[in-house]
Parts: sequence; structure tokens; C-alpha cells
Amino acid sequence: MAKIKVLLVEDEPTLAMIIKDTLDGEEFDIVLAADGEEGLALYKEIKPDIIVTDIMMPKIDGFTLIRHIRKTDSQIPVLFLSARSAANDVVEGFELGGNDYLKKPFGMAELIIRIKALLNKITVRKEEKTTFNLGQYTFDAVTQTLLYCGERQLLSNRESEILKRLCENKDHVLPMKDVLLDLWGDDSFFNARSLHVFITKLRHKLSKDDSIKILNVRGIGYKLIID
Repeated sequence: MAKIKVLLVEDEPTLAMIIKDTLDGEEFDIVLAADGEEGLALYKEIKPDIIVTDIMMPKIDGFTLIRHIRKTDSQIPVLFLSARSAANDVVEGFELGGNDYLKKPFGMAELIIRIKALLNKITVRKEEKTTFNLGQYTFDAVTQTLLYCGERQLLSNRESEILKRLCENKDHVLPMKDVLLDLWGDDSFFNARSLHVFITKLRHKLSKDDSIKILNVRGIGYKLIID
């Protein structure tokens, strides 16, 4: 069985070696980068299966690193590691294309579970429908774009994931708890507020077609309808 190639971008050498020593083996092949600049070069060289990156780093920080990568690669799963947990930092990480966020300190078992969960989601996604017609819009979940009358706008990774689930459940309530557990990992009040921010952004990006509505079913979830 082929190993999972993990690009670990971490400027704390002790933590980086602990992760490498723990995960390296039959399942994982860990490639280390000490900063975002080295991480970007190694990404282009080795084509990893997943990127695990710190945020605060010298030369190029984790957010900037992923911003560069997402210009050409919308599919590789990204897990942010950080001691920072402010709401704005978490939201920014997801908007830039992060798929998950793990707060330091963390256990190695949890890191392994998060990595495998992200890789499983990517595998399942490749077999699912990825293009949806929404009124006058066309949504491509692979390129994470909305097309309207020849105009194309790019969605963040998190916006795309949420809109895809709304499309798959069109005319039915999409339970908020399911989205939170699937994309955020828990259904806390803090994460629910973050989800609502993304829903508001999607409403704005779909606002050129009045027939499209994302309804808030209070306390339950959201429903996408097209009149």
C-alpha cells in the first residue's frame, strides 16, 4: 500500500521532529519544511497528498503559503496548526482554502485522525456530482467558481463546501449540526456563528438572481430554494 505523503510545514523544530517520528512509518511519509518559503518549493517538487502547516512562520506564513497554492490547486487538503484561536484567524484560514484547523497543543492521535478524515473526504468527493445549475448561475465545486452571464467569481474552499451541500439538498433543510460536524469538527456556538457568516457571504454572491434564496430554518439549518 502506498504511503500517505504529508508535507509538514512547521518552524518549531522540536514539534516538527515529534510529529515526524510519530507518524513516519508504514502509513505516512513525512516531508519537513521549516518555513513557508521552503514549504512552497517542496510542494511543487514532491506533490504531497496533504499539507499540514503552521500559521506563524518566518519568510512566508501559513496563510500566504496556502494562498499561493490555491491559485493552481483547489483539491489538496490543508490542515492548519496554530496556537492562535481567535475567530478571525479561524475564518481567514477556512476562506483561504483550509479544510481543517487544529489548535496547539494537540495529541498525535487526533492529528492522525484529522489527516485521514480529510483524505477520505477528498476521495469521496471525486465520485460525486460536482457541477450544479442554480438559476442563472453555474456552480463548479471542483474549481470552486460561480459563473453568471459570462462573469466568473471564485469561492473560498469553505464557501464552496457549504454551497455544494446546499445544492445536494436543494428544497430540503440542510441540518446545521451536520455541516458543523462535517466541516468544523464540532457544533459549538462559536462554529455556528462562523457558519452563518459564510451563509451570508453566499447569499451576497448569489444575489444577482432573485429566484435563488438560502432560507434560515431557525435552530435547525438552511434550505436552498429556487423559485
